[in-house]
Amino acid sequence: MPPEGELRHPSPPPTDSTTTIDDEAGWVWAQIKAEARRDAESEPALASYLYSTILSHSSLERSLSFHLGNKLCSSTLLSTLLYDLFLNTFTSDPGLRVAAVADLRAARARDPACVSFSHCLLNYKGFLACQAHRVAHKLWNQSRRQLALALHSRISDVFAVDIHPAAKIGKGVLFDHATGVVIGETAVVGNNVSILHHVTLGGTGKAAGDRHPKIGDGVLIGAGATILGNVKIGEGAKIGAGSVVLIDVPPRTTTVGNPARLVGGKEKPAKHEECPGESMDHTSFISEWSDYII
Repeated sequence: MPPEGELRHPSPPPTDSTTTIDDEAGWVWAQIKAEARRDAESEPALASYLYSTILSHSSLERSLSFHLGNKLCSSTLLSTLLYDLFLNTFTSDPGLRVAAVADLRAARARDPACVSFSHCLLNYKGFLACQAHRVAHKLWNQSRRQLALALHSRISDVFAVDIHPAAKIGKGVLFDHATGVVIGETAVVGNNVSILHHVTLGGTGKAAGDRHPKIGDGVLIGAGATILGNVKIGEGAKIGAGSVVLIDVPPRTTTVGNPARLVGGKEKPAKHEECPGESMDHTSFISEWSDYII
């Protein structure tokens, strides 16, 4: 049995037509506060930190805004200014809260190292970078582009995650480890996507206009993969670690190597049924692709 107060596999409220956004967000926030109280009791050295970042706040939006403001502030970009900016943006757009809750749920479900929702909220720089990016993206679309770019610069400096504020990111997204992730201006990332560290969604050179990858729902992109140009990665596709992808990848297929090639061949590529962005299955294709044995 897990320690009292810990839900290793917490059960959310049942989702049906009567379940509201507030129900799910409220359930996740209640979990986070319960976890923080438990952790403060078990580790007194963190009690003040957990109180200031979680337990003193009345909502997930306020806690997240406070934490991001303190993470991203500098001597000239004050935490109080950033707190107000984040909080006003989160509260004015319910979709941002929905996305944050979906991202928390994604990390908890997909990453065995994620021991709690509060651990993700406080310590997962991929999660924090993504939430801050959503605010920068909102500012970009409101034509507050200098502020969006300033925020983008701070996100890159602090979290080592470089996402252009114009890039579109879906919900239920996991940036696992996240260090070195680069996502270009016209890139689009769908829902329920998982992206490992040192992934690049970039352009091919000095081409202007729509020049970055479009990642479909449920895609898994392995560590160190590079996808260049305005190419489409189909829904549920899997990009192997270290692959260099320069052309479209069909849905539900796996591509590996440099240059990347489809497992099973171009004419009849092998297809999978699961959603790799959620299953996080990186290696099941190996027996079909290679007879290499160490």
